[in-house]
Amino acid sequence: MFKTGGETSAFFDAFVPQVQNVTHCDIVVAPPFTALSTAVDEADGTGIKISAQDVHWEKEGAFTGEVSVRMLREAGCTYAIIGHSERRQYFGETDETVEKKTRAAISGGLKAIVCVGELLSERDSGQAVEVAGRQVRNGLGRLTGPDLSHIIVAYEPVWAIGTGRTATPEIAADMHAAIRKTFAEIYNEAAADALRILYGGSVKPDNIAALMKKEDIDGALVGGASLDPASFAAIIKYL
Repeated sequence: MFKTGGETSAFFDAFVPQVQNVTHCDIVVAPPFTALSTAVDEADGTGIKISAQDVHWEKEGAFTGEVSVRMLREAGCTYAIIGHSERRQYFGETDETVEKKTRAAISGGLKAIVCVGELLSERDSGQAVEVAGRQVRNGLGRLTGPDLSHIIVAYEPVWAIGTGRTATPEIAADMHAAIRKTFAEIYNEAAADALRILYGGSVKPDNIAALMKKEDIDGALVGGASLDPASFAAIIKYL
């Protein structure tokens, strides 16, 4: 919950010149609902795509405060983030609602960035792999094989979000490998290998290179460090 429309415009004014020559990765920015149209206008012609931070599973109805896939598409969104740890922690998001939202996003023409990850207590008790696997199976395990080409998975160790603590590259890589193995068990190895799995948990300019060296880490879901244009650009241009 950062940046008004005006602040979003100023962000893009500073950010775009710093990444205009980037070709090695896809760049997606996810502003609040009220700044989506501004972000779409600012990103026009840059190659930068825009994502919503959440979406509802119904096309319309008596769901005050919610936003549908069709509304997001009309605003110019290409992606929607689903099941973010903060949505799970503060707003009752469950594996069931993640599945419903993911299905709605895919059927409505959006790509879904679906988040999974464990709490500190779950990691400390040795349940990290089990928790992430359960979230994958319950939230994404009943999709069709072709649906996987329309999703990106983000591994978020909840204990490393906004805390300054970061999972070591080795911890992150092990979890990404476990998540990919779960998809291979549900679908097949080819589909799992093709799946993009992002790391999200206090990603910063000074740790991105070490994370990205790991085989199963395909990108980053950047939180606080993305609010500053220079910081976000430095993460993108880590090479």
